[in-house]
Amino acid sequence: MRKFSSFLFHKVFGWKFVGHFPDLKKCVVAVVPHTHWIDFPLGLVVRSILGIEINYVGKKSLFDSPFGWFFRWTGGAPVDRGKRSDTVKAVADIFASRKVFRLALAPEGTRKKVEKWRSGFYYIALEAKVPIVFVAFDFGKKQVKFSEPQQPTGDFDIDYPDYLKFYDGVVGYIAERS
Repeated sequence: MRKFSSFLFHKVFGWKFVGHFPDLKKCVVAVVPHTHWIDFPLGLVVRSILGIEINYVGKKSLFDSPFGWFFRWTGGAPVDRGKRSDTVKAVADIFASRKVFRLALAPEGTRKKVEKWRSGFYYIALEAKVPIVFVAFDFGKKQVKFSEPQQPTGDFDIDYPDYLKFYDGVVGYIAERS
C-alpha cells in the first residue's frame, strides 16, 4: 500500500514533500490549512507514504456502530468533548497511556476561513509535554511541508506569530479559505 500511495501521490498527482517528518514517537501535528474534506484522505495517503502511525481524536459517538471500526482503523481515538470534560487533559491522558501517539489536528477548528487558530493543539502539547510539528498541505504548489519540532514555551500569544510564518504563501484546496 505504501508503494501504491507513493506512486499516486508523486507520479500521478505530482505532489512532493518539502522537509521530512521528524523521528518522534509522540507529538502534536498541526495541519493547516484545513479548507475541505479532501484534507482527511490526503492525510491518510501522506501517513501511508511515511509509513508511520499518525492519529486523530474525534467525538466519542463517532466510534459507536456502524462506523466506529473505520475511525479506529484510520487511527482515531475517542474523546469525550462534553461540557463537563476537560478535553486538553483527556487528550494528554491518551498521550500518557500510549508508547506512540502522534496527534494530527487542524488548529482552525473548522474548514472555513478563520482570523485566529484555536489554541487547543497548543495546550494539549504543553500538558502532554510533547513538541508540535507543523504540516502544510499546499495545494497551490502541490507540496506537503514539514517543520522541525517546536516545543511550546507556555505563552501562546508569543509563540503563535512564529507558527504562522511557517504557512506564509500556503494555499488550501479552497484558496479563499486559506
